[in-house]
Amino acid sequence: MTEQTLWPVIAIDGPSASGKGSVAERVAKAFGFHYLDSGALYRLLAYAAYTQSVSWSDAAKLAVIVPSMDIRFEGGEVFLNGEHVSVHIRSEQMGKGASEVAVHPEVRTALLQTQRNFRKAPGLVGDGRDIGSVIFPDAALKVFLTAGVETRAQRRYDQLISRGDTADYETILEDLRQRDLRDTQRSSAPLKQLPDAMLVDTTKMNIVEAVDMIVEAFKKTAKNT
Repeated sequence: MTEQTLWPVIAIDGPSASGKGSVAERVAKAFGFHYLDSGALYRLLAYAAYTQSVSWSDAAKLAVIVPSMDIRFEGGEVFLNGEHVSVHIRSEQMGKGASEVAVHPEVRTALLQTQRNFRKAPGLVGDGRDIGSVIFPDAALKVFLTAGVETRAQRRYDQLISRGDTADYETILEDLRQRDLRDTQRSSAPLKQLPDAMLVDTTKMNIVEAVDMIVEAFKKTAKNT
């Protein structure tokens, strides 16, 4: 066991627009832990590839880009090679790009150590699709956070409208269904609920309730270890 693996990890996995990021950030704040938004890494890669005119289907070239990415999360904002890119990577286009680049095993392998490097004292909360299954299989607490696809589509629609963006509910719904299909059917680290993961269904639950449930579960886990 290395010094790094001594620090506890709370792994929160789930489908697009399930609220993983908002929940994970609040859980991290509750414990004073570091936070890893693994989905942002794939969005960042999609953005980097887009700016370099590299196709999201070109696995080999995408994997080559990864080592050149200097990623920094600061105050809720995301920086790539010193550029503030939060707005760029949160677009629906880059969300689609993230899902497309994530299907490549070469890309997932290239980003593996990048994600593991976020594990630092006093602990880490990570959210994504394979945090508990591949990135941190030794996580102290594994959570599968989900919601019905219609609920997720409505939340995404409301989020976009509140930002002043144009949005179409049916388009968002179909996009989420396609993303779910890609994420669950891909050959490398498909999205799935692990046998040892706690299910948190937020279809009829607000963010505070979801955070409280995970915080209490981790406290119990830490008490028993």
